Amino acid sequence: MPASVATESARIADGSTPPARPASGIRFDNVSVAYGRHGEHTVLDSFDLTVEPGEVMALLGPSGSGKTTALRAVAGFARPVSGRVLIGGRDVTELPPHKRGIGMVVQQYALFPHMKVAENVAFGLKAQKTPRAEIPGRVSEALEMTGMTAYAGRHPRELSGGQQQRVALARALAIRPGVLLLDEPLSALDAQLRSGMLAELARLHRELPDVSILYVTHDQIEALTLADRIAVLDKARLQDCDTPQQLYRRPRTEFTASFVGTANLLPVTVRGKGVDFAGQSLTVPVDEEAAEGATATLCVRPHLIGLGESPGTGGHHNTLRGTVTEVQWRGSTHRLYVAVDGHRVLADVRELRETPALGDEVTLHFAPGDAALIPAGLTETPAGFTEDGFA
Repeated sequence: MPASVATESARIADGSTPPARPASGIRFDNVSVAYGRHGEHTVLDSFDLTVEPGEVMALLGPSGSGKTTALRAVAGFARPVSGRVLIGGRDVTELPPHKRGIGMVVQQYALFPHMKVAENVAFGLKAQKTPRAEIPGRVSEALEMTGMTAYAGRHPRELSGGQQQRVALARALAIRPGVLLLDEPLSALDAQLRSGMLAELARLHRELPDVSILYVTHDQIEALTLADRIAVLDKARLQDCDTPQQLYRRPRTEFTASFVGTANLLPVTVRGKGVDFAGQSLTVPVDEEAAEGATATLCVRPHLIGLGESPGTGGHHNTLRGTVTEVQWRGSTHRLYVAVDGHRVLADVRELRETPALGDEVTLHFAPGDAALIPAGLTETPAGFTEDGFA
């Protein structure tokens, strides 16, 4: 048991009541944010989303999609022109940031260089007018949770980037927020540090199961690793929202398929219980409502495509034949780029002892259940879509 959890358990055991955290849970009620003298630049458009108490919700999207604006609306730094923001069921739309009971970590750390680590962590507590006698214990608790106890007497300049980010996280946790806002907190770290911090954030969430976390990122791996659900944004609007597994395996739109992981998106025509692609019949799951002859997009992830003839499973795999145009070695895998009747197909296959040469003719295969069919026209929010699915 982590020491911080043991400390909390000890408080309950001696009959003392641990300090209550502010209410958690976030509700975006049709929130729009616009800038410009006359509000002509909409940066968040009719955003409707609920983050449940204790849930990690990732906001994923390209630059300019509106994800950071949504987070700033919760923090109180971006004022909606319409709609409401609620935290723990309370309307906080007009409240200043310091009265919202939130903790926030940004990508540039935002530490005070002249203050030592412990002083940086205590800053929010002092701003909230926490009783002076409580501050040392709260600082120690936050540093312990983030593994920074040994660095309490150092200045930020004496720390690595990853350590500085831990201090920023400790400062946010010291106030015991009901809602934790993380704005691309790992983007300034190198790959190895990011991997370690992802594990630390996952551990912290297990220690703080009642805290709602809104995590803004453009990194798919971060979102897939940490989030209970992912909200996909593009062009200031919510495009999709579901669990990481569902968005990855059964994306509703072409945008989701291409942004949440890498995808092969192939134009097909519905034929009976399958589809036609480049004059070839493929067996894939087809919705009962799909009309015969309707156009659609077939989504198949590269790692689900194998090289060679269909394995010995009674011939139930689909096969594609094409020409190798590029080969990339990626350590544990080779990525093959294959031209199939004018369409590019990516296949991530285990490291090969003998790689195909450019221009070689190859056969690819994939299982019917590994493909997802996206109806034509679903490149933006489907009609009747809500954050919980289809109305």
